[in-house]
Amino acid sequence: MFNSGSARTSSGRLPQVTARRWAGTEDPKTRIDLLDAAARLLVEEGYGAVTSRRVAARAGVNPALVHYYYGTMDDLLLALFRRGADAYLERLRQALASPQPLQALWGISTEPHGMAEFLALANHHPAIRAEMAAYASQVRAIQAAALESIFKANGIDPDRYPPSAMMMLIESISRLLLIDRSLGITAGHEQLTEFVERHLRRFEPPG
Repeated sequence: MFNSGSARTSSGRLPQVTARRWAGTEDPKTRIDLLDAAARLLVEEGYGAVTSRRVAARAGVNPALVHYYYGTMDDLLLALFRRGADAYLERLRQALASPQPLQALWGISTEPHGMAEFLALANHHPAIRAEMAAYASQVRAIQAAALESIFKANGIDPDRYPPSAMMMLIESISRLLLIDRSLGITAGHEQLTEFVERHLRRFEPPG
């Protein structure tokens, strides 16, 4: 984090900051192993279990290496979120470039993505909350622009079916289904899924 009230030199300039250097040589595999270990703990036991000692034990390394590679636990959690976000953004772009983008978007939206754990984290970590907000804004901008283009290409009236509203409907319904499933609730899921997919097929040509 940067402090806007940092001390200045007599010349009025901010003092030069020397980059932190480590004595050892980083191993990319260890960095990935630590992220994988943190991801498993987050999903299996919740964010309270993601400590440097627990992550190190899962990865089979010394706890000091967690801070060697990531500095703080917030840094590690941010790196974990960004890895997942980057992977989802790539899948989103592929889905929207497919022959049936609306149905592909619905498909990836209804897959478990581990966002619930990060939502819990965001309540206690401002940096993660800010990162999630920026990521959500980016995803929605990509989706809205893509849906606008898709609707135009397929002759769908944007006044009757606003692309942004359709995007939010898909996102909201898929999120409800995921929350229900995490609680073991499935009542009405089959009917709702069939209803949504039937209407999505009306908006796109057959595959």
